[in-house]
Amino acid sequence: MTPEVLAGLLAVVAIVWTVLPLLRHDAWWVRAFEFPRVQVAAATAMVLSLYVALAGWQELRDQLLLAALAVCVVFQAARIAPYTPFYPKQVQPCADAAPDDTLSLLVANVLTPNRNAGALLEMIRGCRPDLVLAVETDRWWEAQLDALEPDYGYSVKYPLDNLYGMHLYSRLELVDPEVAFLVQDDVPSIHADVALRSGHLVRLHCLHPAPPSPTENPTSAERDAELLVVAKTLDARTSSVVVMGDLNDVAWSATSRLFQRLSGLLDVRIGRGTFNTFHARYPFARWPLDHVFCSRDFTLKSLARLDYFGSDHFPIHAVLVHTPGARAVHETLRAHAGEKAWAEEKIDKGGADEAPLRERP
Repeated sequence: MTPEVLAGLLAVVAIVWTVLPLLRHDAWWVRAFEFPRVQVAAATAMVLSLYVALAGWQELRDQLLLAALAVCVVFQAARIAPYTPFYPKQVQPCADAAPDDTLSLLVANVLTPNRNAGALLEMIRGCRPDLVLAVETDRWWEAQLDALEPDYGYSVKYPLDNLYGMHLYSRLELVDPEVAFLVQDDVPSIHADVALRSGHLVRLHCLHPAPPSPTENPTSAERDAELLVVAKTLDARTSSVVVMGDLNDVAWSATSRLFQRLSGLLDVRIGRGTFNTFHARYPFARWPLDHVFCSRDFTLKSLARLDYFGSDHFPIHAVLVHTPGARAVHETLRAHAGEKAWAEEKIDKGGADEAPLRERP
């Protein structure tokens, strides 16, 4: 194989990496290309430089391929840019946090076979969150996490051995908590109202949908449906809402962006960084899978990715502050008619059940 042919093949592969996830196709191997955008952008830039070195740029064919590679790099950079400190913050920083208005959240995918519960409990006691959401929890993990109960008087527990167990521990009162199965019978979610110390109620949705993968679901239909049915049924433009969990989707994916526009929720990451939570063991293969979204009446006091504790995920810790006046300064996100129709199509394809959410007061 000549250097010119090798350069051409690498260029085609790099272009396909960028173009493939633009297709509205739910197959796991298509959606998987949405995850490593940072890595794909870097690899494409390297291919561009390598192409110039191996094949040159004098021929029209070379110029077209180089232009396509440059467009791919720019496109990937544009998708990544909101998750850098150089972009305007979507959730404004808190100017003055009254303790009664704060809501401190910690999300941790524990990885069921991981047995280093002590390190996680130490982190929880160090940052003292109001809410602790642990996913992939079985009965062994429940027994370990129950050590929190002296300080966390409210809890919702659903241990499972299928990597979809879920436990919520709260210092704040949980009003009418429930476990729902929005798409799959063995994949729970937790929904409740949380009473802040001020007395203000915040609607909370804790999610951990199954990912599209060859060993889980062959398509993203189930994951997308769970995210979008929640987005469709909440009213974040007039109510206080928080959605958190391991969503098994990256912040910059088409579904995540549709989720935001349909729900009106803001992403605490935008304008601050990627805060990659997965994969904890592989520094060069990381992306943001664990999320905190909030309605426009919150500001952000702090956001941090916590330390490694044996899981394949890092925990993420966010401190929100209920700030009603922030609605006037935060952008209003809305889905247009075409996006709403696309969301309905995804919800129908995934077979989501919105009844448990609609029945809530």
